[in-house]
Amino acid sequence: MAGNMLKFVTTDQEMPDKRSAEARRADWHEIYGEYIKEKAETQAGRCSQCGVPFCQVHCPLQNNIPDWLMLTAENRLEEAYEVSQATNTFPEICGRICPQDRLCEGNCVIEQAGHGTVTIGQIEKYITDTAWDNDWVKPIRPRRERDQSIGVVGAGPGGLAAAERLRRQGYQVHVYDRYDRVGGLMIYGIPNFKLEKEVVQRRTAWLEDGGVIFHTNFEVGRDATLEELRGKHDALLIATGVYKARDFQAPGAGLKNVLPAMDYLTASNRKGLGDDVPAFEDGQLNARGKHVVVIGGGDTAMDCVRTAIRQEAASVKCLYRRNRANMPGSQREVANAEEEGVEFIWQSAPEAFIGDEAVKGVRAYRMHLGAPDSSGRQSPQRIEDSDFTIEADIVIKALGFDPEDLPGLFGSPDLKVSRWGTVSVSWKTMMTNLDGVFAAGDIVRGASLVVWAIRDGRDAADAMHAWLKERARTEEAVAAE
Repeated sequence: MAGNMLKFVTTDQEMPDKRSAEARRADWHEIYGEYIKEKAETQAGRCSQCGVPFCQVHCPLQNNIPDWLMLTAENRLEEAYEVSQATNTFPEICGRICPQDRLCEGNCVIEQAGHGTVTIGQIEKYITDTAWDNDWVKPIRPRRERDQSIGVVGAGPGGLAAAERLRRQGYQVHVYDRYDRVGGLMIYGIPNFKLEKEVVQRRTAWLEDGGVIFHTNFEVGRDATLEELRGKHDALLIATGVYKARDFQAPGAGLKNVLPAMDYLTASNRKGLGDDVPAFEDGQLNARGKHVVVIGGGDTAMDCVRTAIRQEAASVKCLYRRNRANMPGSQREVANAEEEGVEFIWQSAPEAFIGDEAVKGVRAYRMHLGAPDSSGRQSPQRIEDSDFTIEADIVIKALGFDPEDLPGLFGSPDLKVSRWGTVSVSWKTMMTNLDGVFAAGDIVRGASLVVWAIRDGRDAADAMHAWLKERARTEEAVAAE
């Protein structure tokens, strides 16, 4: 190992080639190129193989990062892939969209020592893309087939991670989703420049090849109640995610072209997938030639501003009530957006939307940061007489997401939810108050990251497997008496 690792003292951090902002604005392709083999090995060799791997500690999936970095540095890529995929259902997706600067890379020991972090995300992406290119990614082939059937409600990252893990155990897995494609936010929420759709669709085909059965355009509560699905399957997993847009009341909020973020992003992604999108064609959900204001500071807001740039908006501004340091989104995404021409108006909040039928501007006011709130972040407070107006033809509200009313939607009033509307589970078993019905992902923990949904889906699958085995043992014991 000594000859291949610990190179951080002699080798600088180097990302794959990053396309210029001018080139990026003109298309929807991912902004980074691929590592060439030698660069990947050299950059992986910068890892210090520290005794306490804080990169692994701060990864929600507890990925064995130092191990697959060492294997990459030693040109043992197939082994590196095997180690990577052992803990992560979608390593090539996490390598692209995880906010590594807040997770693994942000806690890298050599980063803290001032040497620049190991480029963990880009190497993770390189390993798995190489595995696909070399046919190392094999279809799921269970050692034994089980008679038990499992239903998964939701084909986003949490539901798909659970489906994969349960299928490996030999269960007959059926995934139900309201949309016409599999992938959830990975298909309709995240733009191509962060995650090209072929990457997600490739995984969908892989799951189908492994025996997972998908039921798209299927809405629980419309096509079947939750109780009817319980009757069809031995166990159920609710992994719907959270899609209800957070809103705020302000004068003019009902004006035309004041839009929820998901409506805007879904229209753009559908257009990219070749769908007919009338609201895009008539200009309602198309930013071309328009002045765009996005309200919010998370990753969804960054997706919106960078999408508007690529749609050739006349101007794109992001209004956020805190400062850059307190922004919840990835700092890398903020930097990418600035390079591409987005203007950030920090410590500002909207007061009203101006216009007759359609929005023409946003009246906002300045804020200063006061004492920390319950979350530990400084509370924004209004500065009197600081009002100003921003021209706007489209305003996009990217304020986060809350759970929908699942008991009502699913026709299951007995399903217990928290005061926030998230589905209540026992964290020990991941089961809801309904016997044999489990839940995982954002619908349990609230709006969060894809990597956390994958972790929750895998944990829920393990809990379901344990519960089904215990139930089978109990039934056998009763039958033997």
